[in-house]
Amino acid sequence: MNAKELRDKTPDQLRDELAKLKKEAFNLRFQQATNQLESTARMRQVRRNVARVKTILNQKAAAAAASEA
Repeated sequence: MNAKELRDKTPDQLRDELAKLKKEAFNLRFQQATNQLESTARMRQVRRNVARVKTILNQKAAAAAASEA
């Protein structure tokens, strides 16, 4: 998932994606705690994707606020 793909999505779609990623991050942490985690690199990918989604959401919110003013 890259930022260009995320910018094409609506804020509602981004919030859904964020919820899905957070759920995945929780499951990965749970797997790590029980020593069942296959790929530790996936945790980093998910964390970064969460940050990407949040960044795009904030940019869209700032653009909407600027267009109102």
